[in-house]
This record gives sequence, C-alpha cells and structure tokens, in this order.
Amino acid sequence: MALTFTSSARLQACDIPSRRLCRATLGARQSVDPGRPPLEVRLHRPSLSDEHAFRSIPAPSLPPERAAPHLLSLGVTMSSMESSYLPATTESLAKAQEAKDASESISILYRVIQDPSSSADALRTKEVAITNLTNYLTKENRAEELRNLLTQLRPFFAVIPKAKTAKIVRGIIDAVAKIPGTSDLQISLCKEMVEWTRAEKRTFLRQRVEARLAALLLENQEYTEALALLTSLIKEVRRLDDKLLLVDIDLLESKLHFSLRNLPKAKASLTAARTAANAIYVPPAQQGTIDLQSGILHAEEKDYKTAYSYFFEAFEAFSALEDPKAIFSLKYMLLCKIMVNQADDVAGIISSKAGLKYLGPDVDAMKAVADAYSKRSLKYFETALRDYKSQLEEDPIVHRHLSSLYDTLLEQNLCRLIEPYSRVEIGHIAEMIELPVDHVEKKLSQMILDKKFAGTLDQGAGCLIIFEDPKTEEIFPATLETISNAGKVVDSLYMRSAKIMA
Repeated sequence: MALTFTSSARLQACDIPSRRLCRATLGARQSVDPGRPPLEVRLHRPSLSDEHAFRSIPAPSLPPERAAPHLLSLGVTMSSMESSYLPATTESLAKAQEAKDASESISILYRVIQDPSSSADALRTKEVAITNLTNYLTKENRAEELRNLLTQLRPFFAVIPKAKTAKIVRGIIDAVAKIPGTSDLQISLCKEMVEWTRAEKRTFLRQRVEARLAALLLENQEYTEALALLTSLIKEVRRLDDKLLLVDIDLLESKLHFSLRNLPKAKASLTAARTAANAIYVPPAQQGTIDLQSGILHAEEKDYKTAYSYFFEAFEAFSALEDPKAIFSLKYMLLCKIMVNQADDVAGIISSKAGLKYLGPDVDAMKAVADAYSKRSLKYFETALRDYKSQLEEDPIVHRHLSSLYDTLLEQNLCRLIEPYSRVEIGHIAEMIELPVDHVEKKLSQMILDKKFAGTLDQGAGCLIIFEDPKTEEIFPATLETISNAGKVVDSLYMRSAKIMA
C-alpha cells in the first residue's frame, strides 16, 4: 500500500494493522514547491497481489504533535515539521522537559513560542516556555541567543501587559549576566533595549534598564558615560517619585563618586538613598547593599569601628538570603578588625558558625594578613599579598586599606630597628627587616621628608645617619603664650576705644 500526503498535511495514525506487516520499505520525497510530488510512503505487503500492493490513502487532518510520533516510528524525518510551531499547551512543555538533551528541549520551546495563538491560556503557556528557554540557554552559555530572543519576542510583547513584558526583559538581561565574560554584550543589549523602550514609550521599563546600564558602565570603569546617564535619570525619577528605583540610582551614584575619589558627593548620594529608603519598605537585599556602602565610606574615613557594625549588618542580611555579597561583607569585617589592631579576633570570627559557612580563598587571605600583622612580620605580609593576589590586590577596597596598613607596619619596624643607632648601614637594616635594599632606602628617605625621624642618607657610603631630636627650649612656649595674651589685651582696648568714640 502507499500513503500519500503533502508536507502541510496533518497526519493521523496509520490504519494499517501492524500484525499484517511483514516488511516495510520506506521512500520519502518532500518539497515546499506545490508543483512537486507530495511526500510518499510505500509499505509492501507480500501477502497482497501485485495490483493491490500500492494504493493512495488520503490523510485526515491532525495536529502535528500527534502526527510526528507516527512518522518517527516509520523512520520519516520532515524538516518542515521541525520548523513548524507547536501548540502552546502544557503537553508541549512536558515534552520539552522529557527531551533527551538540552538542545532538543530548546528546539521544542522555540516552536512553542512560535504558536500564533493569542488566547489567555496560550499566552500563559508561552510565558512559562520563555522562562524555561531562558534557563536552558543560560545553562548552555548561549548569551548571543538570549540577546536574539529579546528581539524575536517583540511581537509577543505587543499582546501581553507591560508589567509582564518588563519582568521577561529584566529576567533575560539577568540571565545574560550569569554567563561569564559577557560584560560588553550586556552593555550592548541594554542600549538596544533602551532604544526600543523609548520608541515604544515604555517609561517604567526604560528607567530600570537604564539603571542596569549605568551599573554595567560603572563595572566597566566608563565613569563619564555612567555619570551622565545617572544625572539625567535621577532628575526624571525624582519627578515621578519612584522611591524604590530612586534608592537604587542614589546607591549607584554613591558608588560612582566613590570610584572617582569624591568622598563628599558619595556620602551625599548615600544620604539621599537612606532618606528615600526610610519612606518605603526596602527589600532585605537592598538594605544590605545600603549597609555595605555605608561601611565602605566609613572605612575610607578611618572610622573602622562604625564601618565594622555596618559590614556586620550587611553580612547578616546577605547571609540570610544566601547572596554572594555575604563573603565580601565578611572580608571587610575581618579587614576592620585588623585595622583597629584586633587581629587576634579574626580567628574567632572565622571559626564561628556564620564564618565557617564561607570558608574559602577570601577568608584564608584575610587570615594570612591577620597572622602577619600579629607577628609584625613584613615578610609574611608580602607573602600573603603574593599568594592571595586576586583576593587582596584586585579588590580595590581591600587593597587601599592594606597598602596603608603595610606602610604603617613598615614604618613601625624601621623606627624600632634604627632606634639604637646614630649611624648604620642601610644594607644591615634591609637584612634585619628581610626586604630589598632599594625598597628600604626609598622608604627611609620618605620617612625623613615626612619628619618621622631626624636624619639623612649618605648614599656614597650607603649609610643612614640619625640625629638626636633637638631639645625644645622651655622659654619658647612661655614667650608665645605672653605674646598671645598681649594680643588679646590690645584687642580689648581697641574695642573699648571704639565704643567711646561712638
């Protein structure tokens, strides 16, 4: 017998009893050109006579999802069937989940999204399909496909509420961010979406995408462009009085000014963020971010005790949410303990229940620094900086404070070593402190210029000459005090004479 149907036909189960089949010979031919012969499947039954061996059976109408399994059972592959859409139903979603590999699931979900139906059930199903597809593409690290997906979904965005559109767009942008090495792609994607939202007059979504773009520009150290974007965005959001978004933008502005080393403006932006946050309910993650930024600014002002309390609040908030930022809060907590000369407390914090949860290179790095500081050993300090370079030197906040700590520790050690001498070889000091001679010589000259001690360097002899501190004459302070009092008397007499003349 022969089965004849076109490439667009909807198939039903073959009504050929399998028990009567002895041998099946399959031949398939298909074309999108209607002038070409249709797909033909021929099944040979030896028990039938030659004149009845082949016959054409019309194909009744059936949806493709029911026809495809029968074709596959016969070994038929139809490229047009693969490229056609699948109905947006729970069965199609289940089929995607039951697929053998991720590529097959992605292919099925793409076909579900292409369903032209705009019924309420179909739209809901397609939303779920988009979410599942986003997850699959993220796991497969297909960042470019996620970017193209946003472009393909624009007709779909026209038939769903704007709030759902915003949720899907932000979800896909977040998914791209989870793929490593996509910073430039994220910036390009956000710029595309800003242009689209501006053309579609979707203000709510545009403002949030612009805030995300500003954060990406800040991470990419494109400060000028980020500052210009934030300046215009803040004015617009303040007019709309969107407090929650305003908190995010003010925090971004604070981070930006801090990166530009403009501490007063960074503090002003943080104060604005706190003011806006006090008027609304702030999610725990956002409150943790505010506390983290507050701790960073207080640490920059050398107020390490206050900074520690803010870092602790941020650590508790992020730890409860299992946010990756918790490890940074813990690291900055340990840094504050070291900076206030309480390095011995570091081991206790690390061994606590909360600290044990975050054991890793970051915590080990701070522990190594604390050990070096406790032993007042510059050699161990430099070893820690070298062994944990990515955790210490590549973190700008930690690196800035550790540089200050290293200089302080070096100065203390040098002052202690040169105290017994009036003249000493620089090489001998370098040998005792276990540092290169040129490094020690440079630091000694800096300390002399900063008047940390009185002395001079004899570079020809390679020696340091230390002078005794000059004794201050006791008469000088008394003389200064007398002159000051005389000045006050003259001022008083002048005021009295002015009143008499008036």
